[in-house]
Amino acid sequence: MNTVSSMLESISDVGQDSVRGGYSRPVFSTPELELRDWFTAEASLRGLEVSTDRNGIMWGWWDAASGDRTGALVTGSHLDSVPGGGAFDGPLGVAAALAAVDVLKERGVEPRRALAVTVFPEEEGSRFGVACLGSRLLTGAIDADRVRNLKDHDGNTFADVSRANGLDPERLGRDEDALRTMGDFVELHVEQGRALIDLDTPVGVGSSILGHGRWRLSVQGQANHAGTTLMADRADPMVVAAQIILAIRRTAAGQDDARATVGRVQPVPGGTNVIASRVDLWLDVRHPDDAVTAALVESIHGQAQKAAAFEGCSVALTEESFSTTVHFDPALQRQLQNSLSGSTGGAPAAALPTGAGHDAGILAAYVPSGMIYIRNPTGISHSPEEYVERADADLAAAALADVLEDLL
Repeated sequence: MNTVSSMLESISDVGQDSVRGGYSRPVFSTPELELRDWFTAEASLRGLEVSTDRNGIMWGWWDAASGDRTGALVTGSHLDSVPGGGAFDGPLGVAAALAAVDVLKERGVEPRRALAVTVFPEEEGSRFGVACLGSRLLTGAIDADRVRNLKDHDGNTFADVSRANGLDPERLGRDEDALRTMGDFVELHVEQGRALIDLDTPVGVGSSILGHGRWRLSVQGQANHAGTTLMADRADPMVVAAQIILAIRRTAAGQDDARATVGRVQPVPGGTNVIASRVDLWLDVRHPDDAVTAALVESIHGQAQKAAAFEGCSVALTEESFSTTVHFDPALQRQLQNSLSGSTGGAPAAALPTGAGHDAGILAAYVPSGMIYIRNPTGISHSPEEYVERADADLAAAALADVLEDLL
């Protein structure tokens, strides 16, 4: 049996980013496709029947004696990454699911209902800008026409990229057959944030996910020569962008429990000796109260318009994605807490809210869903410094197996 840590070590050279550090594994890139092949091989070694559905979601099936897949127990995560991400965000959940199958078979468990291990594509949204894209397509939470027209940084549409990777873009969208197979969904994930180390426990259970969204602010100015244009004659969108970023920081800092981040800025045309014609900023805002999130974005947009007008520029706001605050199924949450008591010294596992989005959060509106978190000593994630102790990574397989056995 391969341990979780040994499986993660076997893919540790896939998608290493020599510039940013960590890993860059955008959906349908060479590294992500290599990891898909790795999943197929590992799942097949365990006798799982592997398929890829019309939305690019991978399924590894362990059927019950009846052969009926309706109401199956589903577990898994994702293999794509943010640019320069860590080794555990996504792959830990996939490796733990595969290793949990080993544990269940060693225990002699015979599933009373089918079990599926899944890999969801474009969970991070790092290529096409929409997080949890696979689960959104599956559930119909996003319009398929919009997805087909999404573009990556190089101008490639999702339709073209998916077609090049064996999918029919005309068949993208809500999948009633796949939804019927899903009875419960449990996602194991590295902890993002610091809580379990302070609680001195290796595992916890998700209680909720903050409402969050992504918006693009496009500041339009006037391209011009950096050396010949007097300072008083400029309509410089980069100056506006800088003021917007500072306003975002102030606005979020003034609201309890708010988070707001600009993680990407793109000037056009992007020359060192050129005043930009346009600057695009991508804004991430999160808060437990969706009305507060909306108010924060409205305030930021208003401040951006004022800053743009003062500099002789204009600004447009476009929503790229939004997920409302999620509260996980209470009955499933309690069951997970009790099932994990063997890993937490006999006490029910701690219930933790999170500000990080997950496919489980999208699926929660359609099927009972839950999260299991594995201790991250520093709490750092979306970074090469993301870390899980080897013993905790290997514990993940037994902990997930305990949960699955109780649910099967």
